[in-house]
Amino acid sequence: MLKGKIVKNISNLYTILSDGVLYECIPRGRFRKDKKTPLVGDEVMFDEKELCIREILPRKNMLMRPSVANIDVGLIVTSMAHPSFDPYLLDAEISLITLSHMEPVICFTKLDIMNEKEKKLYQKIREYYERIGIPTYDNDHCKSLLKDLKGKVVVLTGQSGSGKSTLLNRMDSSLQLKTNEISEALNRGKHTTRHSEIFAVKNVYFCDTPGFSSLSFQSFTKQDISASFKEFQEYPCKFRDCHHNKEIKCGVKEAVEKGLILKTRYASYLKMEGEGK
Repeated sequence: MLKGKIVKNISNLYTILSDGVLYECIPRGRFRKDKKTPLVGDEVMFDEKELCIREILPRKNMLMRPSVANIDVGLIVTSMAHPSFDPYLLDAEISLITLSHMEPVICFTKLDIMNEKEKKLYQKIREYYERIGIPTYDNDHCKSLLKDLKGKVVVLTGQSGSGKSTLLNRMDSSLQLKTNEISEALNRGKHTTRHSEIFAVKNVYFCDTPGFSSLSFQSFTKQDISASFKEFQEYPCKFRDCHHNKEIKCGVKEAVEKGLILKTRYASYLKMEGEGK
């Protein structure tokens, strides 16, 4: 048997990369009985003659929507215009990536079509997320992004129409990934990525996916959700188990009132915290 990494999945057919060679394999029938599903990013053992996946090796992390595993970085492609900036979507994806034991990184797009109001918002937003320790880039500086992501497996996510496929095409024009127009009525794009697939771009392994189809926090505790907002730890509260909601002498709420925490960021937290168990 050989060891390899799943780099593409369409239906029940898995493309595995092993020592520079691609193999198209199907999973062994017992996986279904054992309720195991191979994911893009999985390290597997497979029979190169029968073209069958025999074993899924232990994962360091995983996401189910999109279905990917063993990811180092969650790259959140965030449009500032057309479609408009969505603060809740950005914050929800940061929290989900953090709670899945991946590093969140933001790449802002559509900077060339921003109006004056959007430019001011962009400066405020970028400065804030950099201050709380989340690396930020823009699609005009792909070289520095590629340099800092060297050797890592990166899952791309972000609102539909934000420019995920366009970003990959800009990094490597030979990919020629399909892109689509933005709907004026819905302020979002059509999904052009139908399956998860890993592309190697200058020593970075990008996992292009259909994006998060679910932003639910029902499986996380309220404490987990609070911990994913790492700037909250800078502002101590009177009560150790404070939910930063209705409690008195809450350091987080005081920081919001003083403008130290973005109001949109706090609103995102309240929405997520309301779903937590």
